Amino acid sequence: MAYTREEKVIKKFGANLRKIRKQKGISLEELAYCAELEYSQVSRIERGIINTSISQISKIADALKIPIKDLFDF
Repeated sequence: MAYTREEKVIKKFGANLRKIRKQKGISLEELAYCAELEYSQVSRIERGIINTSISQISKIADALKIPIKDLFDF
């Protein structure tokens, strides 16, 4: 089975993450710190450059204090 990369979904996920983070008034640095992720990693997720893992998505949702499903509501 070949690996597929859904560019549109990855970009929409990142844009939605950025929207939620900004709505909550949280800086990229603060989110990275609270999620225990590298700043550059979170930045690449928001820009739709990388396809992140479920584990990292869970950490991000916890840091934002939102259900994971909200990150996929786009």
